[in-house]
Amino acid sequence: MYSNKKSIQQLLSLMLEHGVTNVVLSPGSRNAPLIHTFSQHPQLTCYTIVDERSAAYFALGLILKTQKPVAVCCTSGTALLNYSSATAEAYYQKLPLMVISADRPAHWVGQADGQTINQKNVLANFVRRSVTLPEINNADDLWLCNRLVNEALIALTRTDAGPVHVNVPLSEPLYEFTEDFIPAVRKIQLVEGNPSVPSSYVEAWSTFTKKMVVVGQHLPSKELTSAVEKLALRGDTVIIAEHTANLPSAVSVRQLEQVLVSLTDSEKAQFAPDILLTIGGHIVSKRFKQLIRRHQPSRHWRIGSDVVDTYQALTDLLDVDAPSFVEGIAKTVVGAKEYHNLWANRSEQAISAGKEYLKGVPYSDMLVYRTVFEQMPSGISLHLGNSTPVRYAQLFSLPSNVDVYSNRGTSGIDGVVSTFAGFASQNDRLSLLLVGELSFLYDSNGLWNRYLSPKARIIVINNGGGGIFRLIDGPSKSEALEQHIEYRHGQSVENVAKAFGVEYLSASNEKELECSLDRLMDESINKPMLLEVFTPSELNSEVYKGYFEYLKTK
Repeated sequence: MYSNKKSIQQLLSLMLEHGVTNVVLSPGSRNAPLIHTFSQHPQLTCYTIVDERSAAYFALGLILKTQKPVAVCCTSGTALLNYSSATAEAYYQKLPLMVISADRPAHWVGQADGQTINQKNVLANFVRRSVTLPEINNADDLWLCNRLVNEALIALTRTDAGPVHVNVPLSEPLYEFTEDFIPAVRKIQLVEGNPSVPSSYVEAWSTFTKKMVVVGQHLPSKELTSAVEKLALRGDTVIIAEHTANLPSAVSVRQLEQVLVSLTDSEKAQFAPDILLTIGGHIVSKRFKQLIRRHQPSRHWRIGSDVVDTYQALTDLLDVDAPSFVEGIAKTVVGAKEYHNLWANRSEQAISAGKEYLKGVPYSDMLVYRTVFEQMPSGISLHLGNSTPVRYAQLFSLPSNVDVYSNRGTSGIDGVVSTFAGFASQNDRLSLLLVGELSFLYDSNGLWNRYLSPKARIIVINNGGGGIFRLIDGPSKSEALEQHIEYRHGQSVENVAKAFGVEYLSASNEKELECSLDRLMDESINKPMLLEVFTPSELNSEVYKGYFEYLKTK
């Protein structure tokens, strides 16, 4: 039996029509009619996560793995505000997150009634569409409700996707479950065109000498990988792609950060492109962004429909299919290879110099990351924390067939563990989260669910504080660094792991690390495991900065 609320019936029927079949529920009373109706329908798969912030990030993990839209549903009041961080992350990663919030009737908003806030458009800055449904009393209300839900679901599921918010006011009584079936309702169908690749741009590409393609954060795509590989094989185009681009390392410049730090001021203009083509989302490297901003290309083409002018040089916005466009320019006449070779030769020099430095590196974060990447098996899914881990990871090569994920849409620490948990719940192979202890502790509720995969593996690198602030310029000059910026502490995550039934391992030196990694990476063990690695904070920054200083001398 289903709720007799007609707005809920319209919502569920259209969700199914538009392919939304996974829902993450957060328990509550005002959303009880939604929870009951969703959980009773055989075509929906429901997950229950008590902490709303964790629930929304868990949903993002499901989206990353399934590459399908996922809904989250909460009760009224501040519960909805806890969805805001994950919604912002979804907005900037263009992930189809459907936020459904139960609400009090409009006449009680602002009247000192319990658990009532103004929920209309509260997520407006971070959603593609925000609608508040009417409570249905007549045919016009029914028509409006159907239209609003269709509008939201079209925005959610179109090619250029993103999150949406559906606010559902519900009057009492709430617990009337009298309907035997969900009625079929009108679906408004969006038919999107497939923008053709403009031949004039393809032809123009071959007229440039210093050609560069930058692929930012991107979900794994066989089509894009195939197209970029064909372009890379020509040897006349420089491909820039960090691990989060999910492209094979062989197609792009290896050791990007090391190459950039080795450049003298007089060399930088030589390494900058004449034409730049950008695809996908964020680039982590601040050095790379500074290089292009200071030595701007004459043309910057971006594939997409939003004006994203990261390098302050955007000239053309191309709303076309990225793999098709790259395939098109890969078929043009092969140009001069000097520019590509310039980058390739410097990359090889950087790799050689980096290996020399790492031979004698003492036990530190740097050694830990080197060891982890050396012992990491192929074929796993790697999730990176947003501060130190995503930066250290760029210094080392990935094993083959490793997909990489990170909440780099907003680069916050809010839901790193929860996103990982959502992804791992749908993954049959090992999923590995590499995270700092502050990010882990901030979102330790991400382990508080019934869906934690037995193939989930977590490495928490505990350097006693926010280690990133000792690596970047600025914070280290402040007298408030230890107590108020990096937040020094002496806590371990051992009891947190054990509280959630996760096997705990620890390491404080290289030998312990190697032994613990052997067990952690054993895919035959079917239980979630966490390895806490303790490293020396001040030495970490010395080794990291020393690494880049060494590269400058080579």
